[in-house]
Amino acid sequence: MARLTLHNVSKHFSEQCVINDLNLSIEPGSFVALLGPSGCGKSTILRMLAGFESVSSGEIRHGECCLSSEQHHVPTEARNFGMVFQSYALWPHMTVAENVGYPLKIQKIKGAEKEQRIKEALSVVELDEYADRLPSQLSGGQRQRVALARSLVTEPDVVLFDEPLANLDRHLRATMEDTFRAFHKRTKATIVYVTHDQSEAMSLADHIAVLHKGKLVQWAPPEELYNTPKNAWLANFIGRGSVLKVAPIEPLQFVNTETLHRILQFHDSATDSSSVLVRPNDIQFMADDVNALPVRVQACIFRGERYDIELTLADGQFLLAYSDLPITETGEKFVRIKQAWALEGES
Repeated sequence: MARLTLHNVSKHFSEQCVINDLNLSIEPGSFVALLGPSGCGKSTILRMLAGFESVSSGEIRHGECCLSSEQHHVPTEARNFGMVFQSYALWPHMTVAENVGYPLKIQKIKGAEKEQRIKEALSVVELDEYADRLPSQLSGGQRQRVALARSLVTEPDVVLFDEPLANLDRHLRATMEDTFRAFHKRTKATIVYVTHDQSEAMSLADHIAVLHKGKLVQWAPPEELYNTPKNAWLANFIGRGSVLKVAPIEPLQFVNTETLHRILQFHDSATDSSSVLVRPNDIQFMADDVNALPVRVQACIFRGERYDIELTLADGQFLLAYSDLPITETGEKFVRIKQAWALEGES
């Protein structure tokens, strides 16, 4: 296996720039998610990796091989990449085994080798006993596993996923996440996974590329994205929390309780130019005002395993906290914020 590299890649459709100067280095055997809202360019990146689209500028390389540049483009069928689509794209008149084996038919692989590869691919997705069934006889999750087996049968170097769980209900999505996780562990394949669902990306991927309006906002492991996002847009997009305006402070650092409380107490909406992210789990309710900030409870929402407590600070800024017990009393309460993360200004 080899490293997959995107160097200064841009993509234009007519006058519109869809991807702007993207740089990524994807290590062999890693599980990478391309995450962002609709229209951010993530599916376009996947199509360029697959060879369905050429690059407008820059270069895509797989190891020493140039897959795409302004002067050169390796066709899809010559890249040895597997792809799993959102819509399954199964032939309804073919059995499971015939659907899985179709790429081998195109490659003119026949006989015992073909049968063995189909058997191994179905075994990986645990569909050995369904080989003779038609797609109409399968559940949504089983159809998605057939699509996954079909992408594996050619023994690809890289497997590309285009929002494969978007059409499944919540229960099936959780089951398929387990399937993808186990599949990656067994095959050690390089996976590039497109999704707009942050929880899906965070639970599956080793590294996540977050995209916004065709630009890479941040490239990092899930824990780093959650704990130390670069700017306010990303802080609001990843996880839950409160972005507070504060007096000017050096960005990209953790702010301790003492400093944070001080700059919040002297908040001036007219002059404050910095922002900090406060996660709900960093807010502690206090019995009195010693080393605490006054807040008012606006709402208490039951979430099953906890309560969401919606608060406002004295200056009117919103603050979200978690609690094991309901807090519904009106009047002033007190909280201690254990830490916050100072964000960069918007670019």
